Amino acid sequence: MTEFRQDKAIYLQMAESLCDGILSGRYGPEDRVPSVRELSESLSVNTNTVVRAYDLLTRQGIIYTRRGMGFYVSPEARDIIMENRRREFMEERLPELFHQMKLLDIPFSTVEERWKKSR
Repeated sequence: MTEFRQDKAIYLQMAESLCDGILSGRYGPEDRVPSVRELSESLSVNTNTVVRAYDLLTRQGIIYTRRGMGFYVSPEARDIIMENRRREFMEERLPELFHQMKLLDIPFSTVEERWKKSR
């Protein structure tokens, strides 16, 4: 059974996980993703939770349905995910990072050095 975090709705975590699979190359453009039933059984979650995740991804243009065939990765899925995640990083995570750096008196040069070492 998969462990889900308590700080975020399960359907959002499932959608993020599928997006991670697309970004990592596990699912390419036009690849079929697991059916609602397959995913609900493999993760031991209610089918309604999977439907909610897939509905979100469909509205975002990341996946689409082929009638009677299932869900597939849209050709532009990777670009959509990258745009969404970059925007989230710039608007939500980066300001918090800067706030913490300021509170802890960490100069940007220290972060830059770490960045260069990690590459």
